[in-house]
Amino acid sequence: MNETESWYGGVVGAGPAHGIGPAPGADPATPMSVDQTVAQWRSAAEAGDAAAAVGCLAPDVVLVSPLTDRFRFEGRSQLFELLDDVFAVMRDIRFVDELRAADGRTVMLSATARIADRVDVTELQRLRLGEANTIAEITIAMRPLPALTALLRALGPRVARRQGHPLRAPLLGAAGAMLDSVAASGDRRFLPLAAP
Repeated sequence: MNETESWYGGVVGAGPAHGIGPAPGADPATPMSVDQTVAQWRSAAEAGDAAAAVGCLAPDVVLVSPLTDRFRFEGRSQLFELLDDVFAVMRDIRFVDELRAADGRTVMLSATARIADRVDVTELQRLRLGEANTIAEITIAMRPLPALTALLRALGPRVARRQGHPLRAPLLGAAGAMLDSVAASGDRRFLPLAAP
């Protein structure tokens, strides 16, 4: 892998046209600062640009999903595919808050978005940056529950198809639809019974 490929994460389609990497004329071997990495991550997510987002990630990045503890997404290639699918179903992403831990390398972000053009969501991201000021770990949480199940319903089949499991896509779609229906119904009918 040459210097340009390592800077752009070796992701097909990634490069200067996607806003990945240093400013024009800067040395691609010079890492971004924490501030630059976080700003680029936010900008890429708001633009729905998976290639630009991957430019912020460490080669061995890990994403802890809000949907399951059964597995994690690891490495730039897996995250590029996942983010590409997420940005297809999650629109109007807008970051509203950013907090930094005392170590300066852990960042908490809060964002709003719309899932499948029908459910509003609040997303919380904990980003842990590594020594090269790239994102080494992403942990995501979301609320409310109907938004989480809507994401599962919309995202599950896409991920299955991309991973070469087209026969699993309808099963994941049906399971997601069932969970989504239960969560949406419970949110409308039953949770208001517990309102103060």
